[in-house]
Amino acid sequence: MQRFRPEISDRLSELAPLLVAELEDMTDRMLEVLLRSEPSYRDLLVTEEELRSSVRRGLEQGLRTLIEGWADDGDADRSGARAVGRRRAAQGVPLEAVLRAWRLGGQVTWEALLSVSQRSSHRHDVLLLEVAGSVWRTNDADCAAVAEGYREEQRRLAGVDEHARQQVLDGLIDGRGSDPAFVRTASDLLAMPLDGRLMAVVALPAPDGSPGLDGPAEGLLKRGVRSVWGTRGGAQVGVVGLGAVRPADLVALLTAVARGPVGVSDVVEGAAAAGVAYRLAQTAARTLPAGYSRVVSIDERLPEALLSNSPEISSRLVGQSLGGLLELPEDERDVLLDTLAAFLAADGSPTRAADALYCHRNTVMHRLRRIESVTGRKLTDPRSRLLWQLALLGAGGRQPTTRSA
Repeated sequence: MQRFRPEISDRLSELAPLLVAELEDMTDRMLEVLLRSEPSYRDLLVTEEELRSSVRRGLEQGLRTLIEGWADDGDADRSGARAVGRRRAAQGVPLEAVLRAWRLGGQVTWEALLSVSQRSSHRHDVLLLEVAGSVWRTNDADCAAVAEGYREEQRRLAGVDEHARQQVLDGLIDGRGSDPAFVRTASDLLAMPLDGRLMAVVALPAPDGSPGLDGPAEGLLKRGVRSVWGTRGGAQVGVVGLGAVRPADLVALLTAVARGPVGVSDVVEGAAAAGVAYRLAQTAARTLPAGYSRVVSIDERLPEALLSNSPEISSRLVGQSLGGLLELPEDERDVLLDTLAAFLAADGSPTRAADALYCHRNTVMHRLRRIESVTGRKLTDPRSRLLWQLALLGAGGRQPTTRSA
């Protein structure tokens, strides 16, 4: 880079305080236009403060170059612009949108220079004429660097084949996340930080045998969320780098593409815990009945998880708690199980259970006495009610069936 002529540099120095004072307003203006005009930036799963910080850094760098009196002759360091291109490619923002955003930054910078020049006590016509060319040449060269970085990242992503991704995923699940060398290699391969907040996802096949999640990696990447996906035991398995994304946001994104039972783990810190996260997600998914199209977290399914991980105990719990109820004729059995489920869901209120079942309270009371008689347990015993609740979960869960009296 070369410097402007001394008289131009001197005038830019005079305007420097005014330009610096404009930075926050410039950032606000650019952010407002960007979010209004570019849907792909609105859809990014980053906070507005993070996006604002990125915009502000770019504008500040441009102002600093101007204020210091540098005229861009094409030799400037453009590593920052290339980094932005790579980052936006990884986030799935279309290249056209990225370039429009960068040109918008040049426009905002030029408008700020015009504004402060008009407000100053001296005319700066010569300055504006000479600086104008440099501003737009810089912007054009930066756009080229952005596009270069963007395409570099696209080529890198295309070069990471499915076999390599599966190997990385298997390594994470099988406990290699505690090996720093493996983590560094995996992070470089995936361009995905593995030392931060992670969640695991397991999706069981949909009822028709198709994958339980439809294109999860692409869908998450469009929102700026990096992940690695593969298969294990016939299920889709993913490890997701959360960054600043909230777990609830991830669940919402997965729900939009779910076609079968899907379980997600709790948030874990670092690759060393990825194996634990996988097992939690797998357990959560397996607690859902076959054919369900739903995303659940392990914390939502803790009782079911305990029972599903101990099938022998679960079977014994069902048999001991429900006792002879399961041996009754089908019609009577179903009526009594529905009544018990409604009674427990109503916190032990026969009146509310009757409302849920659309029948008379006396009918519910009669059925509850029959349940006590058959199971040998008392409705007023808290332990019995706990065992009944767990037994209903162990039997696959029940929703009260609406019946008339």
